[in-house]
Amino acid sequence: MDIRILPGNIVNMIAAGEVVQRPASVVKELMENAVDAGASQISVIIKDSGRTLIQVIDNGCGMSPDQAVLAFERHATSKISTAEDLNDITTFGFRGEALASIAAVAEVSLKTRRECDELGCQVDFADSRHIATIETATPVGSNFQVRNLFYNVPARRKFLKSDSVEFKHIVTEFQHVAYTCPEISFKLLHNDREIYVLKAARSLKFRIQDIVGANAASETVDLSLNTSVVNISGFIGRPDKARKVPLNQLFFVNGRFFRSPYLHKAVMKAYEDMIPDGTAPSYFIYLECDPHSVDVNIHPTKAEVKFEDDSLVFQTLYAGVKEVLGRNSFGGAIDFDISASQQMPVLGQNFEEYKPLTEPVVTPSDYNPFENDGFPNETMPEGFNSNPASGFPDSRHTASYLDRTPDYRSQDYGALFDDTPSKTPAAVGNIVISGKYIVTNSRTGIMIIHSRRAMERILYDRFISSSAESDTLSQAVLFPVQVRVGVENMAIIEENTNLLKGFGFDIAPFGTDTIVVNAVPAGFSSEESKVESMVSDLLLLLQDSRASLSTVMIAETAGKFALLGASGYDGPKNPVEAGSIVESLLSSSNPEYTSSGRRIMYIINSGELDSKF
Repeated sequence: MDIRILPGNIVNMIAAGEVVQRPASVVKELMENAVDAGASQISVIIKDSGRTLIQVIDNGCGMSPDQAVLAFERHATSKISTAEDLNDITTFGFRGEALASIAAVAEVSLKTRRECDELGCQVDFADSRHIATIETATPVGSNFQVRNLFYNVPARRKFLKSDSVEFKHIVTEFQHVAYTCPEISFKLLHNDREIYVLKAARSLKFRIQDIVGANAASETVDLSLNTSVVNISGFIGRPDKARKVPLNQLFFVNGRFFRSPYLHKAVMKAYEDMIPDGTAPSYFIYLECDPHSVDVNIHPTKAEVKFEDDSLVFQTLYAGVKEVLGRNSFGGAIDFDISASQQMPVLGQNFEEYKPLTEPVVTPSDYNPFENDGFPNETMPEGFNSNPASGFPDSRHTASYLDRTPDYRSQDYGALFDDTPSKTPAAVGNIVISGKYIVTNSRTGIMIIHSRRAMERILYDRFISSSAESDTLSQAVLFPVQVRVGVENMAIIEENTNLLKGFGFDIAPFGTDTIVVNAVPAGFSSEESKVESMVSDLLLLLQDSRASLSTVMIAETAGKFALLGASGYDGPKNPVEAGSIVESLLSSSNPEYTSSGRRIMYIINSGELDSKF
């Protein structure tokens, strides 16, 4: 077995696998370098979701020709010089791996100039090799152009996701840097289209509004807590604004974005019993602490950090969020003295015992309640005497009298209003229980149907039929519903426009981060709140979908959309609607189970019924 030293370009390509995972990684590293260079204006230009071009332009300090070449060497940095410096890091970059890793898997061109130089330089790298250095006229700062990412690693390029997914990651990284530097102007362009134009903001709150939208102020509350261990500030979402797909859940420490499932649990614990299951709030939480008490060098992409005392930070964050929610009347911050207050009875099924007894109104004994009410005075039946004590007729003879009462309705009245029960097939034998179950007749006994699962099967069959016949059933919403999905999700909606249209959705873009829902598939709820919830679920489904729309994929997508539509169904409102569901279900190819294999109906035969009596 021969042991050899790998060439430098291969070493860099291996290292690049940790630092440069996708185009968004390049955007992150170059933007952070621009911030560290003291830039006040940063522009990011993207072509084809970063596959063709990633260009980052800043007006920072710039570099000399020698420094520009040296910057592409591994571990070349101006941020640290001794081991002790690792414990006092306040900048984004410090390890000097970013440019070397990018140059290993892409073609890189850098134009840069310092303010003290009349001319700048252009440095070209490819496959970790220095190609050329030439003088050129260029503004103060740096201009990085990264072309043909992973051109020399086809396997890596092959495993990139769709353009919409990759662009979503780029937008996310762009936002992370922009959130930390409200004093810097940022611009993002994709395929010559402006996505973000962020001017320098007066405060962090204005920067968040510029990115998230003007509703950020009304949907969040301020968070502020200072302790000897950590200072916590930022904004947390109102519980009533929690979503299934939260747009922002962000932690920052000393101006650096990081991910922390552990601290996320602290936030969610504070929201316990305030938000529905399956939803989560948005939050922008900034932590400030001594750099010596946090290690930012535990992850290749610096996306995670390690606190000196994680549990103490957890408890402090939980207490801070809980206190803010209570102070804003979202939770039980005040413990009232319940024992001193009067207790109100809880009325259950025996509520009649709490009902007060009322004395009947005493009327004169000669009062005739039927006088001038359409009954002939002389035809009062024998034995139908008033109770002298109460003034009401004797109830023992009421039923027999009413049975013999002649029909005084005119023939016209009877022709117009027939009080006989409806005999339409849709209403016969259908009983709705708790708005959830339908009980109907069957040949061998009674059939109990789960209405929501029945709707899921009906929608699934309808989707499959419409995809095969290209005949989609849609229903227009009464008023078009605007839903903000964020810039990062707009590309996903636009990429799947034809798929959504094929299933009956009419969704159009409205600006750079908002859509308008004009129609939904027949059977879906068109209520505004449920349409907004539907869009959140729709984004989750589309993010998990595959590129190929084969028969299996169509069936899988139809099943997901059917489940989505049925989740907003509140059950039949009357026997006629229940009958329509039963009729549609029984005409299905498989009325017993949903597409996901859950039971829809259960039949109780006459033998089981007999055993109960």
